[in-house]
Amino acid sequence: MARGTTIMADRPTTKRVGALRALWPFLRPYHRLMLGAFIALVLTASISLVLPVAVRRVVDGFGERTELLDEYFFAALTFVLLLSLGTGLRYFLVTRLGERVVADIRKAVFGRVITMSPSFYERILTGEIISRITTDTTLILSVIGSSVSIALRNMFILAGGMAMLIWTSPKLSGLVLLLVPVVVVPIVVLGRRLRKLSRENQDWIAASSGAASESLLSAQTVQAFTHEDATRAEFDRVTELSFGAALKRVKTRTVMTVIVIFLAFSGVLGILWVGARDVRAEIMSVGELVQFVIYAVMVAGAVGALSEIWGELQRAAGATERLTELLTVQDQLSDPAHPIPLPRPVQGRIGFDDVTFHYPSRPDMSALEGMSLQIAPGETVALVGPSGAGKTTVIQLLLRFWDPQSGAVRIDGIDLRDMARDDFREAISLVPQDPVIFAATARENIRFGRPDATDAQVEAAARAAHAHDFLMDLPQGYDSYVGERGVMLSGGQKQRIAIARAILRDAPILLLDEATSALDAESERLVQQAVDRLAETRTTIIVAHRLATVKKADRIIVFEHGRIVAQGRHEELVAQGGLYARLARLQFTAGLAEADALTE
Repeated sequence: MARGTTIMADRPTTKRVGALRALWPFLRPYHRLMLGAFIALVLTASISLVLPVAVRRVVDGFGERTELLDEYFFAALTFVLLLSLGTGLRYFLVTRLGERVVADIRKAVFGRVITMSPSFYERILTGEIISRITTDTTLILSVIGSSVSIALRNMFILAGGMAMLIWTSPKLSGLVLLLVPVVVVPIVVLGRRLRKLSRENQDWIAASSGAASESLLSAQTVQAFTHEDATRAEFDRVTELSFGAALKRVKTRTVMTVIVIFLAFSGVLGILWVGARDVRAEIMSVGELVQFVIYAVMVAGAVGALSEIWGELQRAAGATERLTELLTVQDQLSDPAHPIPLPRPVQGRIGFDDVTFHYPSRPDMSALEGMSLQIAPGETVALVGPSGAGKTTVIQLLLRFWDPQSGAVRIDGIDLRDMARDDFREAISLVPQDPVIFAATARENIRFGRPDATDAQVEAAARAAHAHDFLMDLPQGYDSYVGERGVMLSGGQKQRIAIARAILRDAPILLLDEATSALDAESERLVQQAVDRLAETRTTIIVAHRLATVKKADRIIVFEHGRIVAQGRHEELVAQGGLYARLARLQFTAGLAEADALTE
C-alpha cells in the first residue's frame, strides 16, 4: 500500500463499534443538545407505539359505536401532528450536533498535525491526512447526525414493539422470539467481514487521495518529464483497488441486508398466517390481529434498519479509529512539562556543543558528527561547503525540527529541549532555500510572520527586499493574489517576498538558507545590501555556496562530511588553502558555473 499508511502498520484494526467511544470527548460539551434530541426521540418512538392501539380500537369498534369514529380519527391526527413535530425537532438537534462535533474534530486533528515535526511527515502523505479530515469525518457526521438517532429510535421501537406484541398475543409473540436468533446470526457473522472490508476501503481511499495530492502539487514537474501517463496509471491502479475494496464491502452488506430482511418479513408472513387462523377460530379479534401485525412489521422493520445501520457504524468506527490515531500519535519531539522561558530581550547567542545527528531515514550516515560551534550575539556567520556537508542541518536543528542524537543546541545558553518551541522560534526569522508562498495576496504573504504589522511596515520590508517595484506592477499591487505556492510569481520574486517576510518579522536571530540563489545578479546585489543592513543588529547565519554573498561575513565556517574543517574570514581561509580556497579560486577565476557544479 502507499507510503502514507506506514505509521499505522503496527496498530490493531477495529474489532467492534466500541471504537466510537473515542467520540465522547467531542460529544460531552453538548449534553443539552443530546438530551433534547433524546427526549424528542423517545416522544416520537412512543407515539409510533401508541398508534397501532388506536387502529385496533377503530377496527374492533367500527361496527358497534360509529359515533366514536370521528374522535378516534381526530386523536390519530393529533398523534400524527406530535409525531411530525417531534421528528422535525429530533432531526434539527441531531444534525446540528453532528455538524458541530465534526467541525470540532476537524479543528482538533488539524491543530494536532500542524504542530508535528518533520519526522511525522516522512511517514505519512499529506493527502492521506486531508482524506481523514474530510472523508472520515463525513462518515462520522453521517453517524452522529443520522445513524445513531435512527438506531436508537429503532431500538426503542424494537423493545417497545416486542412488549406490545407480548401484551397483544403471547402465543404469536413466542413465535416472533423464535425468529430473533435466526436474524441475529447473519448480522454477527457477516458484520465481522464487513468491518474488515470497511477499514480496507477507507485505507485505499486515503492512499488514492495521497497519490493525487502529491502529483497535483508537482504537476509542472510531472508534465516537464512527460510522466503524465505513468502518473495517471498509478492513480488509476490505486483508485481501482479502492473501488474493488468498496465493491466487496457493498456486496457483503447487500447479502447481509437481503438475508436479514427476507428472514424477518418471512417470519412476519408466517405469524400472520397463524394469526389469521386464530381469528377464524375466534381466539382473537380482527383488531387485535391488525394491531399485532402492525407491531410485527414495526419490529421487523426495526431489525432490518438496525442491520443496515450496523454497517454504517462499522465504517464510522474505522473512521474514528483513523482520526484517533492522528490525535494520539506520538511526536518524536515534545515540549518539556515545565519549559524554561527564553530571557527577553534575546541576545542571540547560539551554541552547538559536540552535536551528532543522523536523519531517521539515513541512520547509518551522519549529517553532523561531533560538531561544536559558538556564535556570539550580533555576529554574522556563513556556512559553506559541498551539498550534503551539513549546512542546512544546522538550520534544521536550530529551529528544533529535529533533536540531535548527542550533544546540545543552545540559544542564550539554554538547551532548546528545555524551552517551548514556539517561545524560542519567535526569536528567529527564516528565509528557506525553497521559499514557501501561500495561496493569498502578496501583502498577506509578507505579513505572515508578523500579523499585526501595518501596511506601511509591509511596504518598507518589501522595499528593503527589492520586491516593491514588481509588486506594484501586479494587477492589484500588494493585494494581488499570487496563486497556490506562488505559481503566478517567478522564482526570484518568490524569494524576495520570503526575504521581505523575514525582514518584517524583525527577530534577533536571522537564518538565510541560500536566500539569494534564485535572484539575478542585479537583484542579488540589492537584496544583499538589505541583508547586510539587517544583519548589523542581529545574529545571522547564512547558508550559501556563492562565496561572493558571504565575503563580508564576520566568520565563515567550512563544512565537509558533517564536520567543520576550517573557519575564519574570507582572506584568512583563502590564504590557508584547502576546500574553501579551491571553491574561491573556481568561483572568482574559473566562473560561477564550475563552482556550482562542484558544490552539487
